[in-house]
Amino acid sequence: MGATGGQRARAGGYSAGVGWAGAISLPDGTPVRGRGRRQPVPPGPLPEYGLCLGRPGRRGGPDWPADWIDWPDFRVPRDDAAAIELIKKAYRLAREGTRVEVSCGGGTGRTGTVIACLAVLAGHPADDAVAWTREHYRPRAVETRGQRRWILRFAEAVDG
Repeated sequence: MGATGGQRARAGGYSAGVGWAGAISLPDGTPVRGRGRRQPVPPGPLPEYGLCLGRPGRRGGPDWPADWIDWPDFRVPRDDAAAIELIKKAYRLAREGTRVEVSCGGGTGRTGTVIACLAVLAGHPADDAVAWTREHYRPRAVETRGQRRWILRFAEAVDG
């Protein structure tokens, strides 16, 4: 039940009513949390799986099971196929009820891009995924043209 109608998610990515601190609901109701790793972990239950965006070891990994996508800041993943598979894995786990957190350094560009991709997997149209993410996660999510284009490529890859 995340932000609906005219409700906006707060800057930290928090949405009331999801039942897990910091989580939002994807269009199909699946809860996921986006966060910047430079921000503190919200109170409450820890994630059970993390999808970390960046390079392993630069800022340390989480204290829960996680996978990494090699993804430079303000850019797109270095390996599209690996990124697509890990995003699909995160969505599958979240659908199964696992508490999934997506994180990058700041929690806006790369994390927003993955949340938009998760929205596509949840049935939202790819050409509106950025707007949906900005309404329900963070107003400035998905920071670059390249990231916006990558969401469309992701949608084509999972449709095809």
